[in-house]
Amino acid sequence: MDFLLCKPDHYGINYSINLWMDISNSADVIKAKQQWDCLDKKIKELGANVVYVDPVKDLPDMVFTSNAALLLTNKDVYISKFKHSERSHEEKYFRSWFENNGYNILDTNEYFEGAGDALYFGPNLVGGHGFRSEKSFYKHITQTTVRLTNPHFYHLDTCFCPLKKMDYMIFPGAFDEESLNTIRSFGGNEISVPESEAKLFACNAVRIENNVILPAGCSQTEKMLNENGYITHALEMSEFIKSGGACKCLTLVLND
Repeated sequence: MDFLLCKPDHYGINYSINLWMDISNSADVIKAKQQWDCLDKKIKELGANVVYVDPVKDLPDMVFTSNAALLLTNKDVYISKFKHSERSHEEKYFRSWFENNGYNILDTNEYFEGAGDALYFGPNLVGGHGFRSEKSFYKHITQTTVRLTNPHFYHLDTCFCPLKKMDYMIFPGAFDEESLNTIRSFGGNEISVPESEAKLFACNAVRIENNVILPAGCSQTEKMLNENGYITHALEMSEFIKSGGACKCLTLVLND
């Protein structure tokens, strides 16, 4: 299993493009680097491989590689088209990385924010829309779309986390009823995360086999995961939560 990460050398809260970001509540850069290092180390300890895209000055959110692209089969990859201009400058750097590593680049004229909004759930690809990605984009790749309605959860991976087989974590309050029913119609085993822990980004987790890396402070979610056979690894993510992201946002799965 390979992950793409970007070191937080230029990370910071330099602007506000979601409800979490507050320029007056700046990230502690030293602490952020320590937290990122712990995530990087934990992924490797659990047997996965990590590769890196170089960070770029003045692109503080490039560290959130989950939003970079969506991997399809046969090394086809859709490069994201970011809704906010503050992040659009990342696109060419991610494009270069994928080109240099032998991927076939696909483009879209519609807003689409990669694996932050499109998640594989068993054999299904679920596309999230409502805040960042446009629903019309998904006609290219899937008929399964869900609408996000709570601005605290502006990307699908902030409130929905497929696990092994058809297990999944979810915060139901992030979706409209039709979308929630769409996810449940696949018949998977639902782990419903309480709102207090959803806002600590419990669903923004990284799965490696039976291991789940998630933010610290989510004891109820950890208990439910443990009861369902998962081994949990809680890491401090406070400085990235200030930007509206956590463990999953900081990673892009290249192959599983």
